[in-house]
Amino acid sequence: MSKSDFTLGMMLGIVHVILVAGNIAEEQFVDTVFDFITLACGPLSLTKFDVPASGMYFMTYELVQRLLTRNSETGQIGFLSTIFAGGSAGIANWLVAMPADVLKSRLQTAPEGTFPNGIRDVFKVLMKEEGPLALYKGVVPVMLRAFPANAACFIGFELCMKFLNFLAPNY
Repeated sequence: MSKSDFTLGMMLGIVHVILVAGNIAEEQFVDTVFDFITLACGPLSLTKFDVPASGMYFMTYELVQRLLTRNSETGQIGFLSTIFAGGSAGIANWLVAMPADVLKSRLQTAPEGTFPNGIRDVFKVLMKEEGPLALYKGVVPVMLRAFPANAACFIGFELCMKFLNFLAPNY
């Protein structure tokens, strides 16, 4: 995987996060798109949580791949190294994303008006009533799913890259 492949993947991940965040907060855009407060409480606030997790995701994949490729005889990305790197990337992503996801879920499922100041109020109530470990509630099933799901995702990515390089080797 070249540096440009990694950069492209990272940028696509960021665009994906922005699009997903936009769909989550779509009702907030109906009133006014240009209202700074609406944007600060909507997709931009979700993006500031998701971008670090996506960065950790791609950074971990790239780091583990480089470490495993450096020690291989051929210097090529192997099937097992892709599985391990992809699974590790998924776990790293969720270690960073889990607290924000818990806060977001609590905010979305609360009755209207429960948290007038948004995610800050959710955080204050959660810390006061349940403590810091509550930010990782539900982490076990998430981690059990993260490794195989992301390993499969990166296997598909590497297979597509090989196919595209076969179709256009000098591009």
